[in-house]
Amino acid sequence: MVTSNMSLRWVSYPTQVIGKSCKPIPVMMLGVLIGGRSYALRKYMFVLLIVVGVALFMYNPSKAATSTTNAIGLGELMLLMSLSMDGLTGAVQERMRGEANAKPNSAHMMKMINLFSIAYTFIGLILTGELLTFVHFVERHPFVVYEMLTFSIASALGQFFIFVMVSEFGPLPCSIVTTTRKFFTVLASVIFFGNILTGTQWFGTIAVFAGLALDSVFGGK
Repeated sequence: MVTSNMSLRWVSYPTQVIGKSCKPIPVMMLGVLIGGRSYALRKYMFVLLIVVGVALFMYNPSKAATSTTNAIGLGELMLLMSLSMDGLTGAVQERMRGEANAKPNSAHMMKMINLFSIAYTFIGLILTGELLTFVHFVERHPFVVYEMLTFSIASALGQFFIFVMVSEFGPLPCSIVTTTRKFFTVLASVIFFGNILTGTQWFGTIAVFAGLALDSVFGGK
C-alpha cells in the first residue's frame, strides 16, 4: 500500500489504477513459484481476460493525456514493488493454507496483520515526526475523530470479509474480487445515475463479464 500510494507522486492516477488492476497476475505467478499452487492453462486465460477488461474499463485517454509525470521510471518501479508485495502476500497465504492442518482462522490472520501494521506505522510516525503533527491537526479539527472512527469501522468490516475469503477460497479469488470492485462501482454509477460509457469501456465490460462467467463455470475444473 505504501509503494502504491507513493507511486502517485510520479505517475498519473489512471496509470496507477491500470497497474493495480494487474494484481491477480503476480498473485498467480508467485502462488505457483512460492505457494506451491498449480493452475490449468484456461485459468490463466480467464484471469488475463478479467485483468485486460478492468484495465480497458478504467482507462481514460483524456485524463492520461492531460496528466504530467516527473522522473519517468520511479513511479513504475513503485508500482512493480507494490504488485510484487501483493503477489508475495498471496503466495505466503497460499502456503499457510496448504501446510496448515486446518484452514487458517480469518480473525486470527486479521488480528496479527493489523498488530504488525500498528507497530510499523507507529515506528514510522515517530521517525518522521508526524505523530505530533497528527495530534495538532486533530486538536484544530476535532470533527475528524468521528470521520476516522467511521472509516475505521467500515475498513475493519471490509478487512474481515477479505480475510474470510482468503481463508475459505484462497488469495487468487480474493484478488480477483478486489480488482473488479472498482469496475462494478463505476458500472453501478452507469446504471443508477445514467453516466455514459465509451466504446472501449463497453468492450472492457464484456471482457470482464466473459472472464468471470468462464472462470466460474470452467475455472475450477
